[in-house]
Amino acid sequence: MAVILQIADAVVVELNAAVFGQPFQAVRHYLPRFELSEMNTLKVSVVPKSVISQGLDRNRDRFDYRIDVAVQKKTDLSAATLDALVNLTEEIGDFLRTQPLTAFPNARCVGVETTPIYAPEHLDEYRQFTSVLSASYSVWR
Repeated sequence: MAVILQIADAVVVELNAAVFGQPFQAVRHYLPRFELSEMNTLKVSVVPKSVISQGLDRNRDRFDYRIDVAVQKKTDLSAATLDALVNLTEEIGDFLRTQPLTAFPNARCVGVETTPIYAPEHLDEYRQFTSVLSASYSVWR
């Protein structure tokens, strides 16, 4: 199995084993598309995004694997509900930065980026909170 898929699966395992401020079941997807009627349930999607390789020396390369984690839920647009979803996104980012991947211990999280914090157009058009954070994992091989 491709290394990026192994890392994405390991992220799913870690997220599902942890306790967060809101319960969810993370699932790995290639194309996380849902019907708006399904979005009343919190969705956390793990998507393998990219690989960058860089030579270190004659025998080793560094591979940086980017894994996206989407947090999505239809919302009533209240500040309390949106605050809770932003908090959850931050919790997940903090967790990924500090939690080793038990199923793939050679990968180390070297950064997490959430830009933008949420998609305003999804709130406006669909009344849906959508935030995508990108976790970068480095592997030397």
